[in-house]
Amino acid sequence: MKITNHYQNHQATLYLVPTPIGNLEDITFRALKILKEVDIVFAEDTRNTRKLFSYYDIKTKMDSYHDHNEEQKMDVLIDKLKAGMDIALVSDAGMPLISDPGYHLVQKAIEHDFNVVALPGANALLPALIMSGIKTQPFVFLGFLDHKRKKRIEMIERVRYYPETLIFYESIHRIKETLKDLFDVLGDRQFTLAREISKSYEETIRANLSEYNDLKDLKGELVLIVEGYSEEILNDELSIVEQVDYFIEQGLKKTEAMKRVSQMTQIPKNKIYQEYLQKKIKEE
Repeated sequence: MKITNHYQNHQATLYLVPTPIGNLEDITFRALKILKEVDIVFAEDTRNTRKLFSYYDIKTKMDSYHDHNEEQKMDVLIDKLKAGMDIALVSDAGMPLISDPGYHLVQKAIEHDFNVVALPGANALLPALIMSGIKTQPFVFLGFLDHKRKKRIEMIERVRYYPETLIFYESIHRIKETLKDLFDVLGDRQFTLAREISKSYEETIRANLSEYNDLKDLKGELVLIVEGYSEEILNDELSIVEQVDYFIEQGLKKTEAMKRVSQMTQIPKNKIYQEYLQKKIKEE
């Protein structure tokens, strides 16, 4: 077990600082203070971060850290921490590491016993969720689906029977295609699409997946919230064996029925098999 009190040791600190996703005023006083006080800020897109720096008159030195230079820059950042420098990492917008680079850097900083401090602040997925009108908890955040349809379908299949609300990021160029794939795999469920959160032209679209073709062309950043799986026939009053038998009666093979019940209940498939086998032996 390793316990670190970030404010009582003298190690250098890597700060993970959220930045506005649209409205430049969506930033905390603490975030501004950190950005002004650290020795250097590493930004996913320095051009975008310079706009923020200009707006708040931040003079801190800046360098880039993004997907294409992450490997070569990681050692540079670790060397600066070793030299006692405090560093801030910011993404293009929103919370660092959420569909943005930085995960491997955090791992390496922890391995070297440096402080890693994440500040609370702006992100897209939570505002989209709480204004969606869809159940807010539990939820599963899945980030971007694969741009290749075969892999995208496989990813959707894996969460088909998740009862949790599903949250995705998606590109405006693929949103119709993604909604169609979700409808084909998940069936007709409610969804909410939040576009350009915190900007003056922010909007939400609430519909059913079957209406995917009615969606007009969109611009900007999108967060997609999809209703989780529910099956009234399967509830706490039915045993695991009865649930498996139900799907067998619907035409599924025994192994597929067990797999489906496992996905829905989060009970390991081998345990379902053991319980099902024991029950059937007793019945014989």
